[in-house]
Order: sequence, then C-alpha cells, then structure tokens
Amino acid sequence: MALKEKIVQGAICSCMFGKTTDRLKVLTHNKYYLNDHQGKSKLAATHKDIGTTFEKNSFGNCSKMNNNPCTASVTSWSNYYEKVLYDPPKGYILTEDSKATCPIGGKDCISILRSGQTAEPSKQNFNNADEELLQHILPVVNMKNFEKKPQNKSEI
Repeated sequence: MALKEKIVQGAICSCMFGKTTDRLKVLTHNKYYLNDHQGKSKLAATHKDIGTTFEKNSFGNCSKMNNNPCTASVTSWSNYYEKVLYDPPKGYILTEDSKATCPIGGKDCISILRSGQTAEPSKQNFNNADEELLQHILPVVNMKNFEKKPQNKSEI
C-alpha cells in the first residue's frame, strides 16, 4: 500500500468491453475526503460503492452486448485495502489496483485508470525539498524565495 494511491470521487475508470471511460461517484457517505482542502469533491471511495456508481453509468458500446449501449453496474470490488476501514459505510478503501465486477462483463472487468487525486504542493513540501536536487531541476528558480512575503500590513 505504501506507493498505491487511494481512490476518490472523480476517478477515471474503464471497462475492458467498453469503448469510453466514466468517472466514479461515491454514494455511500459524505464524511471522508482525501486530497481536498475544501472538503467538497474528493470523497474517499470504498468497496461498498456498488450499483450504478458512475456519472454516466456507461462505458459506451459494450462488446459483450453486441455493441449495444453499456449500462454499467458494479456488483463487487476486489483488491481493496483491508487495513483502512471507513465507518460509515463500513467500507475498505479502494486503491489504484482495485477492480470492479459487472454482471455483464464479469469479474474484474472494470479497472481504474486515474485515482482522481491531484498533486497540490504545500509550503511543507517546499520546506522538505532537497535544495541541491531542485537546483538541477529548476536552475533559474531560487526555492527559498518562492513564497512571496508581505512587505507591509496592507498586503496581508
């Protein structure tokens, strides 16, 4: 789990029998947020997020249904992380390796392409950064002066 990303609402998923992607919706709770400073959009996804839990509930045309429109429905998740339990909904956190089962496509036919999380560097990231390495990557930027400090009280 050390290097696995946790899945949040908005994660991009695909089905091996579909033609397009769809975004995951978390419908089981409104309490646990990850990588979301404002606590409004990145709900943590768990193995309890089953049923019609996608924005469009479709992965386009389904090759298992003679290329008729897909009606995505999750019956179960596999490869979730059993050391993190969110209660409610008594669900284990999904990771980038988690896969979903659809009654049409079968076991593990739906996979996660992107976790839904975004990188947002904080001040602490800059404080902990290796200055020598940053000099090689960004030679024209002095990271010590990166954060603008107010000159007077009117700028605060």
